[in-house]
Amino acid sequence: MSSSDIAIAVRGLGKSYEIDHQRTHLPTFRDTIVRRLKNPFGRRSFETFWALKDIDLEIQKGDVVGIIGRNGAGKSTLLKILSRITEPTTGRVDLYGRIGSLLEVGTGFHSELTGRENIFLNGAILGMRRKEIQRQFDAIVDFAEVEKFLDTPVKHYSSGMYVRLAFAVAAHLNPEILVVDEVLAVGDAEFQKKCMGKMGDVAKSGRTVLFVSHNINAVSSLCNYAVLLHRGRVQTRGEARSVISEYSSIVRPDVHFDLVEHSGRPKGRQAILQSLALAEQNDEPSATFDPGAPMRIKIVIKTDTRLRSPRVSIGFTSARGERLFAVATYLGVNRIGQIVGAQTVICSLQLPALMPGRYTLDVGIAQEGGAFIDAIYSAGAFDIAETNYLGVTHAYFPEMGNILVRSDWSLEPTAIEATTAAAS
Repeated sequence: MSSSDIAIAVRGLGKSYEIDHQRTHLPTFRDTIVRRLKNPFGRRSFETFWALKDIDLEIQKGDVVGIIGRNGAGKSTLLKILSRITEPTTGRVDLYGRIGSLLEVGTGFHSELTGRENIFLNGAILGMRRKEIQRQFDAIVDFAEVEKFLDTPVKHYSSGMYVRLAFAVAAHLNPEILVVDEVLAVGDAEFQKKCMGKMGDVAKSGRTVLFVSHNINAVSSLCNYAVLLHRGRVQTRGEARSVISEYSSIVRPDVHFDLVEHSGRPKGRQAILQSLALAEQNDEPSATFDPGAPMRIKIVIKTDTRLRSPRVSIGFTSARGERLFAVATYLGVNRIGQIVGAQTVICSLQLPALMPGRYTLDVGIAQEGGAFIDAIYSAGAFDIAETNYLGVTHAYFPEMGNILVRSDWSLEPTAIEATTAAAS
């Protein structure tokens, strides 16, 4: 790769912070006196925390790069350093082109200035001439949908208006490098679709995009390259889908859940539900399933009394807390007569074609006709893998719901169109 092909070069990058273990709150006068008596020489205990360590990266011009990892992995710190907001502790960053950043709501905006004034201010910060900004001005306003409030100080904007204008400015002022953090989650679903489309347009124009998001579907759809950060270091990098696959294996939930001391059990309930395990149809333990795949759920139950005609139920819940559906012994083909001592209840089912993402399981057991004698919320979790179930690659959005439905579309002329075509 020649140097002219490089948009960003990172060498030995590190960022450390000093953590003061004795400064846990604002001290009172009494606290200060007591501390001075205990420690007359004023020595304090500090710990050095490395948010980033030994980062080496080269990003080519025109690459669309997803930065992924768990919370606290160092993603936002990396983007702040690349955007010149934070200085690195070690190493250096070389940027080959103007950079436009959208990291937090209002980053780069002056609250006392109007939306119009902030557009020109941000353009000037990017090094653009006034004529360049004026050429893009109408497109920015149209995209942000803030025309009525253009001459209002942005301190009066809602967070949604703020982020719409901030993104519109960053994306339309033609920076060679566009950096976008998870801030897009502030916007509504329609705005997020617009942003994804705009970032796709930016990428097609040959500019470089760095995108941090926990929406793996969005990263997969938009990015051709990805970097996985883990505890402040680069764990892997490369083609987006392979990196996403490795990340999914890291964050994959357990296949076995101990329920005896589970925090989701309401207080005062006897621990009858002992454990929950997930498996595929062939009994292979798994917590990741394809849309519409078979699933086996094993629940170990232990009771000191005889439970006659017990009702065991499992509720499936989305990441947004929506109850999607439930299964229960009294709704199944084969019912359970009784449970004595320790036994394992096995539920075999066919999952619906769920949207890719994470889902949780609520589990309960009741006597026939009675209330729950034990119940646990979020007793376990599983992932639905991202597959080509619909036959297309597409980013999924919340308004699409939770179920994937295959559909065929066609076009045929109406009577009016057929008449018009014949006349021509």
